[in-house]
Amino acid sequence: MDTRHSSHIGFRLMAVHAHPADESSKGAATLARYACQGATVMVCTMTGGERGDVLNPAMNRPEIRANLTQLRRQEMHTAAQILGVEHRFLGFTDSGLPADGQSLPEGCFALAPLTDTTAALVEAMREFRPHVVVTYDENGGYPHPDHIKTNQTTVAAFAACADEHRYPGAGDPWQPLKLYYTCAYSKSYFQAIYQAMTTAGLDSPHGMVLEQWDDDQPTWKITTQIHCADYFPIRHRALLAHETQIDPNGPALSCPVELEMTTWPTEDYHLARSQVTPTLPENNLFAGIQLSAPTALHGSDQNPHRERPDMKPPVPQHCSRPAGE
Repeated sequence: MDTRHSSHIGFRLMAVHAHPADESSKGAATLARYACQGATVMVCTMTGGERGDVLNPAMNRPEIRANLTQLRRQEMHTAAQILGVEHRFLGFTDSGLPADGQSLPEGCFALAPLTDTTAALVEAMREFRPHVVVTYDENGGYPHPDHIKTNQTTVAAFAACADEHRYPGAGDPWQPLKLYYTCAYSKSYFQAIYQAMTTAGLDSPHGMVLEQWDDDQPTWKITTQIHCADYFPIRHRALLAHETQIDPNGPALSCPVELEMTTWPTEDYHLARSQVTPTLPENNLFAGIQLSAPTALHGSDQNPHRERPDMKPPVPQHCSRPAGE
C-alpha cells in the first residue's frame, strides 16, 4: 500500500450515510485515500441499521439475528479502523425497507422531523468542521427512505451550518465549502465491468442489472473522478468487515478486485453545492480550497479554514509514515 504522505494534512472530509456498510460500498476508497494522504476523515451514520436483514447466508443464524444491532455497531467500528476514518452514529432508528403498501414504522429516521435530523448533523458538522461533505443524491442513490432522508438532512445542514441564528445550541457556526453526491454504480460503470468480466471469461451478474436498468431514473452528471484504485483492496476489506451484510460469494463482490482496479479505477461524484469557484471536471474533492499556514487557534481566529495542527490525524492502518515525518 502507498506510503503515507502529507498532501492533504489540514483538510477535513465528512461522509454522511444512512446505515452501517453504506460507507464501505459508496466512496470507501476515496475516504481511505484521503486519510492516507493526511486528511482527517469522518463518517457520520444516521441510523444503526437496526431493521436491516442478515444478508450473508453464512451468518443467518438465530443468535446473529437476535444480536444484530450490536453486531452492526461492531462491524462499523471495524470498517472505520480499516479505512482509517473517524466515526459517529447520530442516533436515529433505521426505517427498514417497507414493501409496497406498507407504512413506515413509527419513530423511524425517515419519519423524524427534518429540523431534528438537521440539528443532529449540524452539531456534528460544527464540531468536526469539514471543508467537504459527501452524501447521496436526491434519489438516495436508490430510493430507500433512509437514503433520501439522509440527502435531505445533509443538504439542509450544509445550508444551515454557517448561520448563527439557526440551531444556536449546536455549536459555533462553520461553513463547509463543497457538497458532493456520490455517483456510485452508474450505468456506464455496470457496462464496463460487465464487458471486462465477460472478456476475461467470467460470469457477470451485471448483465442482469443492465437488462433491468431504468433509463428514466434520475441521474446526476459526474463532475469529479477520484483515482483511488490502489485503495480498492482496502474498500474490499472494509466491506467484508460488515459480515452480516456482505456475502463474500455474492454478486456484489463477483468482480475480482484486480480487474476492477484496471477497468474502473475511479470513484465518481457530482458537485452539488460549492462556496468556491470550481473548475470542472475535477480530480480532487478539495480542488479550489486554500488553507493558510498552520497557526495556533484562538477565539478570535479570522480564518477558520486554516490547517488545524491539533487535528493532525493518526496514521491509518493501511498507511505507513515516511521515515523522519
